[in-house]
Order: sequence, then C-alpha cells, then structure tokens
Amino acid sequence: MAAADITGRLAAYMVAARERSLPTEVAREARHRILDALAAMVSGARLKPGEMAIRYARAQGGVPEATVLTTDITTSAINAALANGMFAHADETDDFEPVTKAHPGCAVVPAALAMAEREGRSGTELLRAVTLGYDLCCRFLLALGPDLVRATHRSAEGVSSTFGSAAAAASLARLDEKGMRYALSYGAQQVSGVWSWVRDSEHVEKAFDFAGMGARNGVTAAIMVQTGFTGVWDVLDGEHNALEALSTEPKPEEMVAGLGSRFFVTETAIKPFSVGYPIQAPLDAFLRLRREHGLTANNVERIVVRLPEDGARIVDNRSMPDVNCQHIIAVALVDGTVSFSDSHSYERMADPQVRAVKERVQLVADRALMDPAAPRSGFVEVTLRDGRTVSHFTRHAPGTRENPLDTEGVNAKARLLMAPVLGAERTEEIIRRVNALEELDDVRELRRFLTHQLHANNI
Repeated sequence: MAAADITGRLAAYMVAARERSLPTEVAREARHRILDALAAMVSGARLKPGEMAIRYARAQGGVPEATVLTTDITTSAINAALANGMFAHADETDDFEPVTKAHPGCAVVPAALAMAEREGRSGTELLRAVTLGYDLCCRFLLALGPDLVRATHRSAEGVSSTFGSAAAAASLARLDEKGMRYALSYGAQQVSGVWSWVRDSEHVEKAFDFAGMGARNGVTAAIMVQTGFTGVWDVLDGEHNALEALSTEPKPEEMVAGLGSRFFVTETAIKPFSVGYPIQAPLDAFLRLRREHGLTANNVERIVVRLPEDGARIVDNRSMPDVNCQHIIAVALVDGTVSFSDSHSYERMADPQVRAVKERVQLVADRALMDPAAPRSGFVEVTLRDGRTVSHFTRHAPGTRENPLDTEGVNAKARLLMAPVLGAERTEEIIRRVNALEELDDVRELRRFLTHQLHANNI
C-alpha cells in the first residue's frame, strides 16, 4: 500500500520549489543541462526526426505561444514542446541518468521552455522548473522500479518523461497545491511508452517516445489544469493509484525521499560523444588506447568490447549508426574520433574501409560488469598484429557525476552542435545568456538567437 499522502507531500514541495533558491552547485548543473538540451535541440532540428517534427508543427498552426527552434514557426506551447522534444532526442546527444536509465533533459527542458515562453517567465523560474522536472522524472522511475517497468515491455524513458515534463510545466504555470495535485493526475493518465522503440531504425519514433511525447503530455496537463480542469486528488495514493497500476512492487516513498536535498539535475550524465549511452565508456576507453599506442587500421588485429549485459543488448550491431557499438568503434579506429556527422551517417556504415574494420570488433555482454555503482562502464581489449595486447577500463565515462564536465566543457560541446546551424555569433550569445540565466528577465529574450529561416522554404 502507498504511504500516507504521497501526492499531497509532493504537491506541497512542487509549490514551494518555485520560490526556493537553489544551492550554487545545483544551479550551475541545471544551467549546464539546459544548455546541453538546447544544443541537442538545435542540432537535432537538422536530422530526420527534426524535419518530421517541423513538418508536423507547421501543418498544425496553433496559437502563437512558443517557438519551434531553428525555424520561423511560432505555435501553441503544446505543439512547440512536442517538436522541440523530438529535436532534443533526434540523435544521442541528450543527457542520461545512469541508475534509472531516464533521459530527463530531452523532455523536461523542451516542456519548460515552451511553458516559460507562453507565460513570459524569468530565467530563474525556468531554472527552478527544470530542476523540479528532473527530480520527478527520475523519482517516478525509482518509485516504480525501472527494471520492473521494462519487465512489462514498457519504455522506462517514455514512462518517466511525462511526469518530469508535467512537473516543470506546472511550476511555470504557477499552480497552487490543488492544481499540482491535478497536474500529477493528468500526467499519470498520459504516462505511456512501449519498449518496441528498439525496432525503430530511423530514430523518428524513438525521438517521440523518449522526448516529444512526454514534453507534449506534460505541457498539456499543466495548461488543462491552469484553465480550470479538475481531477483526482490523490493519484499516487488512493485506490487504483498510478504507482500500483504501473508497478508490481512500488516504493512510494521514493517519490519524496530527499526532496530539497538530493537534486537529480546534478546526477545525470552529459554525453561528450553523440552516440548511445552504453557506447560512451567503451568509446572513451578505445580512444585513449588509440592515442597512447598509435593504433591504426593497419596494425590492429582484433578489438573486444565488454559491456554490462543490459547495455550490450541495446547497442549490439543495431541498424542506427549512433547506437551501433561495433560500427562506432570501427569509425573511431579509422578516423581517430567520432564526429557528430559521422555518428549519424548511414553512408559511413556502407564505407568499405569501416565495414572491414568492423569485422574485427567483437562485442561481449558481460554479466560481471553489471555493477549498480557503475552501470554503464566499458572494457576494451585490443590485440595488435605484432601479438601485443593492450586494454583499458573506463568505469565512469566523461560527463558523469563521478567524472563531470566543467562549464567550458559543456560550452565547447554546445558550440560544436549549435554553430553549424545557428552560426558562431548566435551560438556565443546563447551560451553567454544560459550561463547567466538568473539575469534573464524573460525567457522570450532567447527567441531571436534560437529561431532561424533555415527550414522555411523546404519544410
């Protein structure tokens, strides 16, 4: 049975969090993740999921409340959240929470941005709303049990994204405690996501499942309540409550444990490489070996990559280049790096040199690496043609809480992703403003740097 009034305790915190100053280090990490998500959105707008989302948003029209990034489209906050969310997970550049496997940023930030534009909220309000959204996104999965969610063929990423987005949007809607209760209920009713996304070969439905769907659902919930919808008072507690409905072994107290002292926005991993998260650690390990030992396609006989068993299943010889471990390691050996364009290039998958090298890469699903303290590690062993063997183990990839990127590291990643789309000058303005987000009186001031005529003529 659920503990007493989880819904009420959570709703009261959601109201209070809107006015509560964040600790300095939490605010910094929240700014990092907002910038990281914006960079993912901007770069993702040029990929197929982004193009499809733009086409959809343009066809919908809508009340001009929020912008679709990189375009000339201003539409409803709900439509903008959907489109920008799909941008944010159009590839594999968004952040990731290693314990729950949630992808908070790609849904929470687009939802918060759309709602902040609609309401004309400040940078400080955006920062606090995103922080709250991260908390509810990850806590909801902890309360359900992420492995239990997957055991019923559902996508933990999809299930969590709606709750996180609803929290962020409800904060920016300035709902009272009763409204927060209702927003949680409307969020719970929309929770969805089926693990069939693994069969999506073009990342289009995956972008919707992980991000667009949750961002849309969350903004929908907040606006419905804001306009007067009433709902269920105790969706996390009463008969047929959401936690019991969605988990065979719910842990309700996980929804409120450590609220105000543990902030999940500090715990997600920012990806330095635009590839699926299980590939981050082995790619880091392999690139280290390549640099230290002068590895080339001519002197390498074999590469063995060992990953935790659950991660290996996700990236084993997949049809999408950015989530195909063997392919990415082959590109890294040939090129010495993995660029954003190459990680998404189906042409590189057909490159005879890359294909030949890929035949030398073996992926091993290793149960011995299933460590809750390092759930996405990677061990790489390379056998050279002269008989030597070299190896490296990356326990925590760069960008994790244990091995974090600093502000300049996040800025550098953002430049690589945004400048090709928006230009260097606009990119620097965005970086500067997000790094000083608390000085922004109205989030709509970012519009002129994030919009563009890029897609106006052809989509």
